[in-house]
Amino acid sequence: MTINTVAVIGAGYMGGGIAQSFVLAGLDVVIADQSAEATAQALERLIREAQEFEDQGLYGAGSAARIKAGLRSAASIEAAVADVDFIEEAVFENPEVKREVLGRISAAARPDAIIGTNTSTIPVRVLADAVQGPERFLTVHFSNPAPFIPGVELVAGEKTDPKIIPEIRELLAKAGRQGAQVADVPGFVLNRLQYVLLKEATAIAEEGVATVEDIDMLVRTTFGFRLPFFGPFAIADQAGLDVYAGGFSTFENAFGPRLATPQILKDAVTADRRGLKNGRGLIADYSDAEKQAVIAYRNKAYAEMGRLLSVLGPAPAGTKIG
Repeated sequence: MTINTVAVIGAGYMGGGIAQSFVLAGLDVVIADQSAEATAQALERLIREAQEFEDQGLYGAGSAARIKAGLRSAASIEAAVADVDFIEEAVFENPEVKREVLGRISAAARPDAIIGTNTSTIPVRVLADAVQGPERFLTVHFSNPAPFIPGVELVAGEKTDPKIIPEIRELLAKAGRQGAQVADVPGFVLNRLQYVLLKEATAIAEEGVATVEDIDMLVRTTFGFRLPFFGPFAIADQAGLDVYAGGFSTFENAFGPRLATPQILKDAVTADRRGLKNGRGLIADYSDAEKQAVIAYRNKAYAEMGRLLSVLGPAPAGTKIG
């Protein structure tokens, strides 16, 4: 099935941003919230915000008019989902609230409509039995702010029909998004990584190793520079897998098993995989030409990031210069 029509249930900050994104992808989108009045107010806000984004240069010319023409409100959840191809639930992050809303959605939707939930941490298996036809149900997790973050987590449950995954990927591609399928575990991948970083950052602050401000500054100005362009495995390939293994040895001696050398890394080093150094990495084998291309791209990307930050200047709050 090609998805042409979408309903977003929950028209708050996340749901509204998702709805705007789908409209700008050329889809007909309807929103619904707790009441007809709340939904109508949300529609006015989304149209107003779209104009503000366009005025700021965040949306292209004509985007606000497209959103005004392509986004509509429904009087109820049931009316919104009655005849659309895809429904994205984006209500409050509470299992019981989501289960109640998903039950209403699935009872009123077409039998062939695909149903997604925007949960950021709740496994599909916790919600699936609230859905009539769980084979059409999966997590489609956008990140905040939804209009501007391209990555989306896709989580299939035990009963999810694998055939719907390509259909959702195609939908996301229309909206300029990239979907990554991950296993049905609490927190998925995105928040598991984010929360681990915050956990370690708070431990460092509590131990008095550095202040909150200096920790944030170091993240922003070091590996934070790299992350828009490369993930952790690609960064390790560039730094040298043997270098990382040596670093983990230091950590394990200081902090114990919590920061022991990962088995994947041990196996790679044992197999003489050292990353770009010898063309044999964790994520790829690199020819000499590919190594040079990666290095050239990396250097240009970081230089451009530095220029962008110079143009933008520091964030209005929550940053420390120096």
